[in-house]
Amino acid sequence: MAQFLEITMLICFGCSWPFNIVKSIRSRTAKGRSVGFMYMIMLGYLCGIASKFAAGNVTYVVAFYVLDLILVSIDCTLYWRNRRLDAQAERNEKKK
Repeated sequence: MAQFLEITMLICFGCSWPFNIVKSIRSRTAKGRSVGFMYMIMLGYLCGIASKFAAGNVTYVVAFYVLDLILVSIDCTLYWRNRRLDAQAERNEKKK
C-alpha cells in the first residue's frame, strides 16, 4: 500500500511538469519562474532515489522518481534558455 501511495504522489507531481514544460516553450520567458524552486524539487527527487538505494528497497518506484527528475531537468533547461532570450530581448529594446 505504501508503494502505491508513493507512486500516486509521484504521478500527481509528474503530471504537472509537462504542463510547465509546454508553458515554458510557448512563453519564451523566464519571468515569474523560480529556478531555485526547481532545483529544490530536483534535490527532493534525488533524495527519494537515494533513500530507495539506502534502504535496499529499489523497486519500480525508482523509475517514477527518475521520470519526474528528467521532466524537472527539462524545465530547468528551458528556464536557462528563456533567461537568455529575455536578456536578448532586453538588449534589443535598449538598441531602439
